Amino acid sequence: METGLETINWQTPWLAPYVEPGQKLAQQVAAGQSSAEALNSALALYPAPVRFVPQANLPAGMAYESYIFDSGLCPTREGLHDFFNGIAWLTFPQTKRRLNYLHLAQIAQTGIQPVRGPARDGLTVFDENAAFFLGPDVLWDALVAKDWQRLFVDLRAQWEQVQLVLFGHALLEKLVHPRKPITAHVYRTQAATKAIADMDAWMAADLSAEKLAAKPFAHLPVLGVPGWWPQNEDPAFYADTSVFRAPRSP
Repeated sequence: METGLETINWQTPWLAPYVEPGQKLAQQVAAGQSSAEALNSALALYPAPVRFVPQANLPAGMAYESYIFDSGLCPTREGLHDFFNGIAWLTFPQTKRRLNYLHLAQIAQTGIQPVRGPARDGLTVFDENAAFFLGPDVLWDALVAKDWQRLFVDLRAQWEQVQLVLFGHALLEKLVHPRKPITAHVYRTQAATKAIADMDAWMAADLSAEKLAAKPFAHLPVLGVPGWWPQNEDPAFYADTSVFRAPRSP
């Protein structure tokens, strides 16, 4: 059965944090394991706070986040979306656990509503589409200002100082088939080092429903990152205003 995992190009720079164990686990799925079985096989080396189970294990009428919190089991469908969600649990276990707790706290306050409130909306955007930025103030300020010429051309050499990690599993899924408009919601981290474990610990300590309700994100067209896409070596790449949009007027 084709799951889409066979189309992942593990050599793309944005997947570098996930090559281990992702590539091996994708091969296990291709060889016949379910995604849940493959992800569970990595738990000895990547002690995530959940085990993975088929989606059918989620009781009818029970909220997904509540089930994970109560049981320690993560329902997992076959396909790219839930596979990347599992890889995020393995790689950023503290951040994922914190998000699960914050979701549950919001559900306890408001119940399951037809339309998510600002906090749950922010939590969902973060979980699905966030990227983490660790780097110089001058680059962050240019990103927030959407000053694309300064960010990607004038200050291009300073990107060597940046650690940018794509976290959101929907974002990683979209980038299996890269397109210029794909945009990440970037959250700035002040982790002590570029190590993934330090970034994970910092994020878990920093995140709150109040912060995420305020949508503290900068918008980054991912293929504009220097070194991530061959075409962006030409400064004209950034002249496409349908992707690299000017900031909104106040």
